[in-house]
Amino acid sequence: MTINRIEKGWTAQFTLGVAVLLTGALTSGCSISKFAANRAGDALSGSGTTFGSDDDPELIRAAVPFSLKLMESLLAKTPEHEGLLLSTCSGFTQYAFAFVEQDADVTAASDFNAAKPQYARARRLYLRARDYGLRGLAVRHPTLRAQLSADSKTALARTARADVPLLYWTAASWAKAITLSKDDPELLADLPIVEAMIDRALALDEGFDGGAIHGFLIAYEMVRPRGEGEPRERSRQHFNRAVELSKGATAAPFVSFAEATCVPAQDRKTFGSLLKRALEINPDRTPRDRLVNLIMQQRARWLLSRADELFLEPEPANRP
Repeated sequence: MTINRIEKGWTAQFTLGVAVLLTGALTSGCSISKFAANRAGDALSGSGTTFGSDDDPELIRAAVPFSLKLMESLLAKTPEHEGLLLSTCSGFTQYAFAFVEQDADVTAASDFNAAKPQYARARRLYLRARDYGLRGLAVRHPTLRAQLSADSKTALARTARADVPLLYWTAASWAKAITLSKDDPELLADLPIVEAMIDRALALDEGFDGGAIHGFLIAYEMVRPRGEGEPRERSRQHFNRAVELSKGATAAPFVSFAEATCVPAQDRKTFGSLLKRALEINPDRTPRDRLVNLIMQQRARWLLSRADELFLEPEPANRP
């Protein structure tokens, strides 16, 4: 399963104004400190595009951990800041996928044992993200977490469209943690909760973030335990809708569908065609999505380089 969307614009930003506010938080009394932390939290959880529009993934790889730890330190002062909880949940999820799990995948292709610590780290980061997401949902729905295990669908029926960002990122991080925890029956038992959460998000706002929920479901439908009909066809429907909602400007749906459906079906021709379409997308066409496209295009190139390992039948030679 692949997270199919690195959020439009990493929401963590460090500005001079935030630095001033943090100085006040450290040197003033309790009430002023909390006010300053709230103001800083508002700035960090805004919808800025500083990170998302960057054209240097390695620069962002180095910068994001500082921003995440800064958000965690602010949450110690303002533990119920909903925007900050959302940003921390999504930030850890994105960082774990883009810069930890993908590195592990590359390592595992040649030495799985060497990749185990990287996968373990990604799992821990996903679980940390999930916990921030659940805390964010609890701001509006204090009893939700306790009720999820008993009857997730009934518990989630109380959520509204305003909850969709937290529902999506919490489900995404939780799902990724589960995929890396095949030897943890307790965590595997949480899969119905994740399913109910993402299905609720879809019902509330299918167009969220340019089709991000459909992007998630491209891969999930291939492993959904009780889905109706043929899994690949369900996946294809979500793929088509994700491409439509994103106006074909993001590489993620093409990469996800190629990886999730074409490899199991040993459909090498479609696999190559989809990944080439992902690589044809101009990252500068939508600056807000520049970083996500660059990262997913890196994965597309890596997958193409492994085609001979992923498919039993060699690519047919071109005929004159």
